[in-house]
Parts: sequence; structure tokens; C-alpha cells
Amino acid sequence: MSSDEIYRWHETTLRKSDIDLTPDAPIAVADSWLVTDGTVLALALHRERFLNAVRDVADGSAHGGAVSSTAAAFWDAAVAAIPRRGQLFPRVELRRGTDGDEFILRLRPAPEVTRSVVVASIPGGDPRTQPRIKGPDLQRMAIERAHVAKLGAGEAVVLTDEGFVVEGAYSALLWWRGTILCGPPATFDRIDSVTARSVLALAAALGVETFEEAVTPAELDGTELWSVSALHGVRIVTAWVDGPALAELPRRLSTWRARLEALRQAA
Repeated sequence: MSSDEIYRWHETTLRKSDIDLTPDAPIAVADSWLVTDGTVLALALHRERFLNAVRDVADGSAHGGAVSSTAAAFWDAAVAAIPRRGQLFPRVELRRGTDGDEFILRLRPAPEVTRSVVVASIPGGDPRTQPRIKGPDLQRMAIERAHVAKLGAGEAVVLTDEGFVVEGAYSALLWWRGTILCGPPATFDRIDSVTARSVLALAAALGVETFEEAVTPAELDGTELWSVSALHGVRIVTAWVDGPALAELPRRLSTWRARLEALRQAA
């Protein structure tokens, strides 16, 4: 696949669309995951997150019940439509247009998957509008990532108004203090990252101690910092522009990337 393919949910089936008719319809909910030769990491968790978010945004709308009941059928059809060969990064969407809500599947070739990234803080406070739902802030996060790219960074970091680390524009953040795997408090407004949940579940199964803490970038000095996402899996953060000096324990990254890879299952 060399370019995006767009499928629209019509009544009870997906229909391929030759053109994108949705650029002005805001995204209410979205979810995406990496497919490698038909295998996916934690697809059930992606499904759970998408359906729960659809239910939450549909509550109170004129056709909320119908939208929620349709979401599961749309999801199943979308997963069935994904090719089982190659590397893809599909995205499912609920969009809100002038003619009502619409479910969309975008079959996209996967961008390059990398093992490391440079990050930079988003200046001026938290720009997100709906921080616990994936979708509404995707465009804004793309803008923030483009801004930090001018500084040599590949990911932008969201901070609270008090300056605490929350998450990346398109990733969750985890860090190591010795042998303890840490992350931001669950009470912080952020996306419920499927990949972070998978890493933390692995840690629990392996008996690795985990801890939640509110930290500023400066308080991460000397830690090993990970950026985790559905596309890249676990990436080591090699530098923080105008931020803390970071560390890396040899072989830890490759070990955990292999552990996550072993959890991939056929979609």
C-alpha cells in the first residue's frame, strides 16, 4: 500500500471512498495501532478504549444510543478489512459533521518505526482541550510536534500548568529510577496509553516494582526515559532539548522491545 485508503461506514457495511470528504468534520474519537503481517499488540485494549470513548462522547447527543450500538459492528468490520501482509498503521475515527456522526477507517502505510527520539517541552502550558480522549486534539498535537521539530526534536512533551510531566504529543512517558519503573500519576489528565498499559502489565508479571510520581523535567535528570506508543513500541529518549541530561542502561531497551514484540497476536 503506497497511500491512504479511506472507508466509510454506511448502514451496516464499510464502503471505500475515492476522496476524503471529511477534512472539516472534527474528530470526536480516534484510535490507531501498528499491524505487522496481520499481528497487533493488545488489540483488545485498543477496542476497549475506542468503544468506551465513543460511548462517552455519544452520551447526551441526539443519536447517541445509535452511535454507541453501531461502534462495535464498525470496529469488527474495520479490523476484518485490514490486510494481513505488510506493515500498516490503520486509524479508526468517529467524526462529527454537519450531516451527523460518521465512522471512518483509514488504512495507512506505517511510517518508519524508530528506536530512539529527542523530545522538547511544549511552551506556554497545556494546549489540549479533551486530554482523556484520543482524537479531538490530534491536529493540535501535530502542530506542537512541528514546532519542536524546528528545535531538532521528534516528540513534544505536555506539561501541566505547574510544570509537571504528563505525556508526549503522540506517546506516553515512562522512566527508570534504578530498577523501579515510574510514570506520571493516573490522576493526571492524559490518554490511557495501550502500550504503556502493556509495558506496566509486563513489569507486574516480571515482579518489577512500579511507581507513580509527579515530576518536572529537571527531576528526570539522570533517569532512563522512554517514549512509548502503538507505532514505535518503546523508544529511548536520547535527549531533551533545553532539559535534563538522560541516561541509558545497556540492553534494557532491546530486552523490553523484544518482550513487547513477543506479545503480538493475529488480529
